[in-house]
Amino acid sequence: MSSLFTPLTLRAVTLPNRIAMAPMCQYSAGPDGLPTDWHLIHLGTRAVGGVGLVLTEATAVLPEGRISPQDTGLWSDAHVDAWRPVTAFVAGQGAVPAVQLAHAGFKASTYRPWAQTRGGVPDAEGGWTPVGPGAEPFVANYRVPTALDAAGIAGVVEAFATAAGRALDAGFAAVEIHAAHGYLLHEFLSPLTNHRTDSYGGDRSGRMRLTLEVARAVRATVGETVPVLTRISATDWVEGGWTAEDSVVLAAELAGAGVDLVDASSGGAHPDARVPLGPGYQVPLAARIRREAGVPTGAVGLIVEPEHAEQIVAGGEADLVLLGRELLRDPYWPRRAAAKLGVTYTGPAQYARAA
Repeated sequence: MSSLFTPLTLRAVTLPNRIAMAPMCQYSAGPDGLPTDWHLIHLGTRAVGGVGLVLTEATAVLPEGRISPQDTGLWSDAHVDAWRPVTAFVAGQGAVPAVQLAHAGFKASTYRPWAQTRGGVPDAEGGWTPVGPGAEPFVANYRVPTALDAAGIAGVVEAFATAAGRALDAGFAAVEIHAAHGYLLHEFLSPLTNHRTDSYGGDRSGRMRLTLEVARAVRATVGETVPVLTRISATDWVEGGWTAEDSVVLAAELAGAGVDLVDASSGGAHPDARVPLGPGYQVPLAARIRREAGVPTGAVGLIVEPEHAEQIVAGGEADLVLLGRELLRDPYWPRRAAAKLGVTYTGPAQYARAA
């Protein structure tokens, strides 16, 4: 029996296997953050391919929370209507559709990666003034943010909660809170980016406050049956930054706030981070959080081979694996994994002749 192809139950939702599609920005939304046919095909193909949990890209809870003007959102009823065909198709293939709710913080209003220009997008080209824990930009060519005051912070918490409610209306069966990669919640967590002296800064407890408030608000909105995940950067990879030890403490607090699984990524808070890239380089972070905080985890980071993914789950290092670039290369990776691991693949009837 393959551990990778064993179902995973989170609250009232059961994933058919332990393979998840990691959130990957597509920078292809229509006007005002509406998903398009690109998102239907992009996400739907991975569901057809056998992925158990299909996560959207970072989907902004407020217009100013988009990374780029081409990012998706979920801050209006129009977004609910636009996402419904996507979630219906994904669910129709037997996968669980989930949305990653996000706010880009001081990394917002930037050009998408393949644009000829880099850095912050000016107002004249559809940009806006971003917000953050302070008034310092991420790097010199990014836009200078406005520091969030108490009302602004309360507005962010409310926006995450409201977007979570819209997610359920749109047909998503689970939600993930994005608290990683140098975006707003991570900006508050990391001592590299949070220099506040009020109750949302200072020691670790103060810096965790916003993320935990968001988690509690999202849980209260979605009720007791819907899984809530949280993606964190488990280390900043920079001396004096957020650490794996901090993440163990945060993960336990998140579980107490109603989070069911911690998706352990890393980095993003500092441009000079030295990340030791390699196959499964973040798996030890997921394993440590799972072991020391007693919280289910997801492992992500250059997981390519089916045997490696099987080893991660079977060895108790994580409860599921999230694949990113490998699923861009091969949307039908689960079929290949099943064949390698001796599992009978039951894909869509339309593809039965390829079995």
